[in-house]
Amino acid sequence: MKIGPKYKIAKRLGASVFEKTQTQKFAIAQERRAVVKRGRGRGPTEFGRQLLEKQKVRFTYGLTERKFSGYVQAAIKANAKDVNPAEVLHRSLETRLDNVVYRMGLAPTRQASRQMVSHGHITVDGRRTTVPSREVKIGDVIGVREGSKSRVLFENLEERFAERSMPSWLTFDAKAMTGGISQQPTAESASPAGDLSEVLSFYSR
Repeated sequence: MKIGPKYKIAKRLGASVFEKTQTQKFAIAQERRAVVKRGRGRGPTEFGRQLLEKQKVRFTYGLTERKFSGYVQAAIKANAKDVNPAEVLHRSLETRLDNVVYRMGLAPTRQASRQMVSHGHITVDGRRTTVPSREVKIGDVIGVREGSKSRVLFENLEERFAERSMPSWLTFDAKAMTGGISQQPTAESASPAGDLSEVLSFYSR
């Protein structure tokens, strides 16, 4: 997915959208811009607020509009089965293979994780896969392909892993370079990238 100027997008949507904009300097600049905006009168409309949340979540996971709307529509349909659609959407986004690889600490960004999977460096249950959107389920074993373990991408992995906090719903053995999902991600164990209720409202208009 072609994203565009990340700093410009992050100024509009928030620093958390891209890892490279999650700096103190950027946060201070954002606070100054917010103060200026508050002095200009009316805030965003309901539509504008929903659109902002939708774009924030979509860009955080690096998805095209078509792909993202597909996840949202599936979550909305799940609502007919007395399932919380926001939870369904959150779980669908978090259990994508590229996101799981990123959360495990194998890649510094989701974009890098997507490339890592696309180039065949990652395996699921011992089989090489090149599909970043693949859904990872409890019991699946995610690992680094044997022929890729010696690559620069995975150098000093144990040291890097020690410096990174691991979400409670994931497990990972840095020495063996394998891990998986121990339980379904929730809003408490994996904070949503935005207000998913607003996102669902946007697509339900």
